Amino acid sequence: MAVKIRMKRMGSKRNPFYRLVVADSRAPRDGRIIEQVGTYNPVSTPAEVKIDEELVMKWLKDGAKPSDTVKNLLSKEGIMKKFHDEKYSK
Repeated sequence: MAVKIRMKRMGSKRNPFYRLVVADSRAPRDGRIIEQVGTYNPVSTPAEVKIDEELVMKWLKDGAKPSDTVKNLLSKEGIMKKFHDEKYSK
């Protein structure tokens, strides 16, 4: 099973709100998820990002691949650098 960390769209029309979720790559965008790992609100100024770093690190270590947008968010939060350092420091 290919597992991805991606965004699930919530909110109303023209007022998006996203949940960062871990899901099977074959599941629909807003379909079944395995676990919620954070939220992203692009409407607020500045954009509000809340991520459970421990959960994300656990899933990345287990082989979950982040989508391009999620990868950018994780990079801005410093999580991708921390994961890379842990992975290649051995």
